[in-house]
Amino acid sequence: MTSSELETPPLDTARRLAERGDLDGAAAILRELAADPDEPDRAQAAVGLAVVLEERGDVEAARAAARTALATGHPEYASQAACHLAQGFEREGRAEQARAAWQAVLGVGAAAYVPLAHLALARLAVRAHDLEEAERELQAAMAAGDGEVAAHAAQELADLLMEHGEPGAAAELLLDALEAVPEAEAPGLRVRLGIAHLELACAEFAETVESGADAQTSALAIELLARTLPLRGRDDDAGRVWSYGLEHADETLAAEVRLRYQRDT
Repeated sequence: MTSSELETPPLDTARRLAERGDLDGAAAILRELAADPDEPDRAQAAVGLAVVLEERGDVEAARAAARTALATGHPEYASQAACHLAQGFEREGRAEQARAAWQAVLGVGAAAYVPLAHLALARLAVRAHDLEEAERELQAAMAAGDGEVAAHAAQELADLLMEHGEPGAAAELLLDALEAVPEAEAPGLRVRLGIAHLELACAEFAETVESGADAQTSALAIELLARTLPLRGRDDDAGRVWSYGLEHADETLAAEVRLRYQRDT
C-alpha cells in the first residue's frame, strides 16, 4: 500500500475500490468499520457495505448490514438503510416487510426522507386496496414540507379521488395545493385540475339528461357529454351516449340529437 493510500480515509478507499469494480476489497474495509461500535463512521460504512453486498448478489448479508446502520439511529445513514431495506422488499413483493421498513424511516424522522416514506406507504396502501390509508399517507406527504413531493402527492391523491367518483373533492384539493407548492410544480397540478373539471362537467351533463329537461337542453347535454367523454379516453361510453339520444323514445329529442350528431358527417 502506498503512502498516499495510507493517508486516505478508509471510507474513501472503499469507495474507490468499489468504483473500480473491486467489490470484495471494498466490502472487507467496510465490514471492518461497520463491526466496530466505537467507529465514528460506522453508520455510513454499514450503509456502504449493504450497497456493495447487494451488488455482489448477497442480499441477506446486505440486509444485515443495513439493519446495523439502522440500529445506529443516525439521521442520514439510518434513514438510507431503512430506505434500502424497504425498496428491496418492495421489489420482491414483500409488502408487510416493506411497510415496516418505511415506517422505520418515519421513526428515524429525518426531514429529507419522511415525505418519500409517506409516498411509499401510500403506494403500498393503494396496492392493498386500502384507500383510506392511501389518502392519509398522501395527505401526510403533502404536509411534510417538500414542495416537489407535495405536488406529486397532490396529483396522486387527486387521481385516486377521481378514480373513485369524487372529482369535486379532487378539484378542491388541487386548488389548495396550487396555493402551496412552488410555481415550478404547478403545471402538473393545473392539468389535473382541468381533468377534474372535465369529470365534473360530465357529471353535470349526465344529471341534466337524467333530470328530464326539455328536448333542446337534453340534446345539448347529450352532445356535450358525448364529445367530452373521449377526452377522458371513454370512447365506448361516448358511443353509448350518442345511441341513447339517437334512439330516444321522444322523437323531438332524438331529432335534435340527430342534427347535432350529423354535424360531424
